[in-house]
Amino acid sequence: MRKTELWVIVYIFLTIFIAMSGYFVYSVQFSTKEVINDTHNTRKKDLEKQVIRGTIYASDGSVLAQEALNSEGVEVRNYPYKEMFAHVVGYSVMGSSGVENAADVDLLTSNAPVSEKLQKEMAGIRNTGDSIYTSLRPDLQEACYRALGDNKGAIIVMDAKTGFIYAMVSKPDFDPNTVSENWASISEDEENSPLINRATQGLYPPGSTFKIVTLHEYMREHPIDYENYSYDCTGRISVEDSTIECYHGSVHGHEDLINSFADSCNTSFTNIGLSLDIPKLSDTAERLLFNRVLPTDLSYSRSRFSLSSISDTKTVMQSSIGQGKTLITPLHLALITQAIANDGVMMRAQEIVKKTNYQGVLLKEYKPEKYRQVMTASEAGEMKRYMEQVCITGTGKKLNNLPYKVAGKTGSAEFSKVKGESHSWFTGFSNPDDPAIVVTVIAENGGSGSETAVPAAKYVFDAYYGAI
Repeated sequence: MRKTELWVIVYIFLTIFIAMSGYFVYSVQFSTKEVINDTHNTRKKDLEKQVIRGTIYASDGSVLAQEALNSEGVEVRNYPYKEMFAHVVGYSVMGSSGVENAADVDLLTSNAPVSEKLQKEMAGIRNTGDSIYTSLRPDLQEACYRALGDNKGAIIVMDAKTGFIYAMVSKPDFDPNTVSENWASISEDEENSPLINRATQGLYPPGSTFKIVTLHEYMREHPIDYENYSYDCTGRISVEDSTIECYHGSVHGHEDLINSFADSCNTSFTNIGLSLDIPKLSDTAERLLFNRVLPTDLSYSRSRFSLSSISDTKTVMQSSIGQGKTLITPLHLALITQAIANDGVMMRAQEIVKKTNYQGVLLKEYKPEKYRQVMTASEAGEMKRYMEQVCITGTGKKLNNLPYKVAGKTGSAEFSKVKGESHSWFTGFSNPDDPAIVVTVIAENGGSGSETAVPAAKYVFDAYYGAI
């Protein structure tokens, strides 16, 4: 064999070795959680035999989930807040969900002192898993739970600057303490689907909240003269064989752009949508993460937007006001709102703040993570101004004249062929000059946004600012 051929073989094997080493490192560093969480992997059961599952804490130090003994002396997972944190904290039997799923590996890993670990292992005693501290606030969680009442739907509260989640409620709910006993009835309840976290997995037509996207694209296409826009609303607009009406047949009369948005005028925004460059609108929607992966470790459904240059007039008209085939999750809408509040910077949505061993020794701290600048600071500033007007003179005016200020957008999303049936939406943030929290509400079949979602959001804002 010639020397050159030998070197070729050496280089080939060296390349293969480096590639395999790189894949091994990647698997250990990035894929461990996914592999262990896989339902076909028995490694998790082995870990449970060696480690007592760690505790999950709220931001104030209160316990959200811990191992405990029941009245019969059997070890069980205890959730002190029962239904209130059911979806966001989750469960760890019959599979896992929520924080229990996101931190599964950490909770089943013990970083107790080495001497203690060895001593317990020698004695056949299980070590205690690491603890997880979340950003979840029981006071705001309770406020969201009360605000949603008997409505099916969801509420999310997020820090406007960091993306940390303060509260996340979904209804109908379940008691995570009795998941095992009630699994059949809970998992087979197709009418209520209590196991679905509607905040992250519920896909809904966004209705008028999508006008945030339509408005943003119109401003981008008319950067100099968008303020000159005007439209005369007669309550309906017909093009070809399609007709769009304003909610409950409202006639808004002469509207400029900011009042079209504040009054949530369907006919004006249909008119705007028909004037847009549809491929550019699609690009803007995707830049705001429609059809894309969201920056979060939460389990979620991907939002959908399907307009293209070949879409017919009816589809364009419906999509411009958030109807048609457009679907969004409350989490996604909250992230878009957070980006507007945060000068166009979207943050990673996260609920885990730090990890410690069971004695409280810090192992890892999770800092706020910037995802991407999804719009310029100037564009975000204009969106803020328009959203403030919604809460001053428009459909969100129930949020005016309060001890705090709110900027937001309401939505009434039709979901059936029965006229008048609609989901009630609100998304917004407090203190527009120095944003504090984002609140996003969806109340299924709750009517207009101002009917159900706005009062629910007000209750949550009031709780945050100590007004209740």
